[in-house]
Amino acid sequence: MKLINPLVILRILSTILVIETISFLLCLPVAIIFKEDHLPFLWPAVVSISLSVILYFVSRNADTEKFSNRDGYLSVTLSWLIFTLLGTLPYLIGGTIPSFINAFFESTSGFSTTGASVLADVEHLPHSIMFWRSFTQWIGGLGIILLVLLILPSFRVAGYQLFSMESSLKEKVLPKANALGFRLLIIYLGLTLIEAVLLSLGDMNIFDSICHAFGTISTGGFSTRNTSLMGYSSYTQYIVLIFMFLAGTSHVVYYYLLKFNFVKVKHNEELWFYLAISAVAGAVATSFLLVSTTKSLEPAFREGFFQVLSVLTTTGYTTADYNYWPMAGTLLLFILMFAGASTGSASGGIKMARHLVVIKNVRNVFTRLSHPNRVTVIKLNGKTTSENSNISIISFIVLYLFIFIIGTIVVAATGLDVVSASSATATCMAGAGPGLGSVGPLNTFSGIPAVSKVVLSILMIVGRLEIIPVFVLFSKSFWKL
Repeated sequence: MKLINPLVILRILSTILVIETISFLLCLPVAIIFKEDHLPFLWPAVVSISLSVILYFVSRNADTEKFSNRDGYLSVTLSWLIFTLLGTLPYLIGGTIPSFINAFFESTSGFSTTGASVLADVEHLPHSIMFWRSFTQWIGGLGIILLVLLILPSFRVAGYQLFSMESSLKEKVLPKANALGFRLLIIYLGLTLIEAVLLSLGDMNIFDSICHAFGTISTGGFSTRNTSLMGYSSYTQYIVLIFMFLAGTSHVVYYYLLKFNFVKVKHNEELWFYLAISAVAGAVATSFLLVSTTKSLEPAFREGFFQVLSVLTTTGYTTADYNYWPMAGTLLLFILMFAGASTGSASGGIKMARHLVVIKNVRNVFTRLSHPNRVTVIKLNGKTTSENSNISIISFIVLYLFIFIIGTIVVAATGLDVVSASSATATCMAGAGPGLGSVGPLNTFSGIPAVSKVVLSILMIVGRLEIIPVFVLFSKSFWKL
């Protein structure tokens, strides 16, 4: 018995490279329309498809029925690394980001849907490069592995084995992963199209509407403006605000809505918890702005709820420089960087379902203190959470916080102040975009040391893959029979 099946993994990577080739080619029409250089996308497409062909012939005899969990973990991690590395080529070839480390940071931020940028002047970029930045987020939000499932029916993956590698809490709603994948793709495309149309009815042109729709639905946050959404109308900001909330909602909820299964939606505890946290945090932020600033109710409401939902859903768009918010307001946003929206959405962070499980664990502890003989169980959405799942969730949160502390120490050691280092680490792990201090909404990550950029790039990937698939590769048990 083999530890891993190299040929199967190479076959998957070959398909991944086909997806990236198509992604490069889809940027060519933009370059042609705006009469820009097409080489930053043509050459990467050539490189990508050439590697794909080579890997395909090497792995042509792969026995896809031998796909294992270990193959899944390794394939997922390698897929994100390859996508990210090749994603640097348009920046490097086009000369928009000549430094490899900066290009790697920007590419990682895109595919991990983080939205942190090293570019100080986005508005002077070629349109095709701006489109590529936004498109990388849209691809990352959908999930590369989900795309693999859609075009790899020949891989007989048990249940939705590969799909579930990105999250330990995704709800199984269909017996076949590719069937689930097609439905999620339709939902994802539908939300993107609707938002792009609504934005184009406001003060955005079609190009900006598409780019911002990509950034919103993917919870990415790359904008075509240096000041994000600060210069746009209140109509535009409200549309983005609404769709940020929708993007943070589990796609499983949309699936049930399309099936008219309202009972499932009604009993989805995570959805109601997400709605409650959004409402309470938004109201608190609005109150801070009303009390501590001269803003009237509507601007305070819009700014407070927008920034709360932007951070909570890990989107990263901004309508104000919250570095100048009252201290309590910025502290609220910092705490929300760890929250995350719903599982089964493109959002990063710890996610609402895990917070719910922790709260129920705490409640059970107090129950047992009062009633020592009572048998208590953890239930989520009406289903009992197994002891193994419960331990896995608690372990995930502990590991998440441990990585955050270590990351903050490392980044601070390179010269950043504590506020900037901690918020940069938190926002990159959660994929939330701008941080606080020197990496706030009106600043970029260009001025931080190269070592910090590499560390933060790694944290983006680790956070996007929800830690476990990456860390399991470094465990002794992974490499033992």
